[in-house]
Amino acid sequence: MAVTLEQAQRVGYTCLKALLRFAFMVANNLVAIPSYVLYLIVLQPLRILDSKSFWYIEGVLFKWLLAMVASWGWWAGYTVVEWGDDVKAVSEDEAMVLVNHQATGDVCTLMMCLQDKGTVVRQMMWLMDHIFKYTNFGIVSLIHGDFFIRQGKTHRDQQLVLLKDHLEKYYRSRNRKWIVLFPEGGFLRKRRETSQAFAKKNNLPFLKHVTLPRLGATQVILKTLVAPQENGTPSGGDAVRKESKSKGLQWVIDTTIAYPKAEPIDIQTWILGYRQPTVTHVHYRIFPVKDVPAEPEALTNWLYQRFIEKEDLLTHFYETGAFPPPQGQTKAISREMTLSNLWLVAIQSFAFLSGGMWYCLFQYLYHCLF
Repeated sequence: MAVTLEQAQRVGYTCLKALLRFAFMVANNLVAIPSYVLYLIVLQPLRILDSKSFWYIEGVLFKWLLAMVASWGWWAGYTVVEWGDDVKAVSEDEAMVLVNHQATGDVCTLMMCLQDKGTVVRQMMWLMDHIFKYTNFGIVSLIHGDFFIRQGKTHRDQQLVLLKDHLEKYYRSRNRKWIVLFPEGGFLRKRRETSQAFAKKNNLPFLKHVTLPRLGATQVILKTLVAPQENGTPSGGDAVRKESKSKGLQWVIDTTIAYPKAEPIDIQTWILGYRQPTVTHVHYRIFPVKDVPAEPEALTNWLYQRFIEKEDLLTHFYETGAFPPPQGQTKAISREMTLSNLWLVAIQSFAFLSGGMWYCLFQYLYHCLF
């Protein structure tokens, strides 16, 4: 089949745009991430004298880094429409965020849509696969205090012990508020077949758009971070007792990400921008943590029910292009999530100016010493 001149021009333009976007992303990473690390090295005396102020500054820098990642998708036309409960209402409270996982772009989508939720991004802790530690952003997550979890039966018990220790050591001492995890334990395309086989064996619902979640990390988070009075069990642990002002974990935010035609965006698309502008849809449902059962069997059933509901939400979305209205209502209301281009440009400019400043400083020190 012959390629027309117009088609060739379109392909050439797409390739050129992708190349320029990739070059910008590389340059962005080369100045922003080292600057983040160097700022925090210089501020180590403040960490000793006033730990709260140090982690406040670190959180602001962390939020700006995530905003830079969000800008790559935003400027490519990858926007977000939100549905369901308004999570801004609980942005200052402690919450656990449960998210379905389809592709690497899910994380980028969350980085974008949580930018306008007050202090959430700078006070957020992520649970992510250990392989992420070895990416360019790994050093940032390591410093911020995110938890890298190894998948697989052989590591499961040890990882849950390490997660509990990590939460007790870092969650309240660094004033974290939201903790984000993907309970399915992997991407949908990789886990669906195994999950469906498990469901068939155990007489559980057959799910196509999500997989059955795993209990371990969710249970550890609830046991460690929920204050004893929330669900009538002494599950707050040392992490609650160390911070008497904390009310403990108060909410569970069930978050469902849906892509048009069930075609998720991966990190390569997010960076290179070769897909046409796409609207990703994010649905929230907020549960008081006091309504979440503490016993393992009851918690497992509760968690399974959340993902069965996600299946229904996604089925409705793929059939109609919209999420269903809340129970008792006749119409679902959507909200367009927006970012300020001026703010994004200001953050990117700060990153490049910081990179230039550190370069000049090291050049000066080099000449002075040698």
